[in-house]
Amino acid sequence: MAVRKIIRMGHPALRQPAREVAPADVGSAAMHRLVADMIDTLHDYGGIGLAAPQINEGIRLAIIEIPGGPTRYGELREQPLTVCINPEIEIVDADTEGHWEGCLSVPGLRGFVERPRGIRVAYTNLRGERESLSAEGFLATVFQHEFDHLDGKLYVDHIADPEKLVFEDEYVRYILPLEEPPAK
Repeated sequence: MAVRKIIRMGHPALRQPAREVAPADVGSAAMHRLVADMIDTLHDYGGIGLAAPQINEGIRLAIIEIPGGPTRYGELREQPLTVCINPEIEIVDADTEGHWEGCLSVPGLRGFVERPRGIRVAYTNLRGERESLSAEGFLATVFQHEFDHLDGKLYVDHIADPEKLVFEDEYVRYILPLEEPPAK
């Protein structure tokens, strides 16, 4: 379809809570076009997740797709393309786990964020069916990060130590070599 422009931190739309998608809109041609645009955009920008507010669409929609193998986030287990409409999260393991997060709306930076280690996600798919999945570790972080966008939040809002917000180049040069790969 089309690669859309990703809006960046500072754009007021990123700080607005997204509105629910009406059931009648879930399987519509417009929704399918929007999801196709989001997939094209995600692939073009080299991301692993994208929320509709990041392309200035204020609805509760996010996509996640993690290629298996080595990525800029280390060696990861594959997560097939998952389209989440009106998602909800339930924390099933409140113990926290920290990861260095990046964001297409906050280019050039990485920040260390601790989030609940285990979650259960319920969402509506493009066929209008409710689905759910469980996620732990880095995958749980990805879902929480993307769904934060639906509530007008960015990962930088969760950084406890300001010294753990760094430029991407310095992360790659100084921090990444010391990191252990994320748990699979």
